[in-house]
Amino acid sequence: MANDHDEQKPSASLALLLEIVRCPKCAGDSTKGILDPVREHTWLVCRDCDRKYPVPEDIPVLLVGEGTKWQHTAVADLPVPPPSPE
Repeated sequence: MANDHDEQKPSASLALLLEIVRCPKCAGDSTKGILDPVREHTWLVCRDCDRKYPVPEDIPVLLVGEGTKWQHTAVADLPVPPPSPE
């Protein structure tokens, strides 16, 4: 799972957010679309579709197009800090 890439636990606020939000592409099913923080908690990776959503300045960018842009990028290759969306 993507969570294996980060050694630190997410902040309390991010942990709470991750209980609520899901990948917008997979969220139709309440059991799908769980997001795991990676790369120093600057990215969220969907466990089901592998879309990767940037978290610039602690604000997740949960746009399907943004996640799709990074979908085939290896977690280790994601830039830190992530770029701001265009």
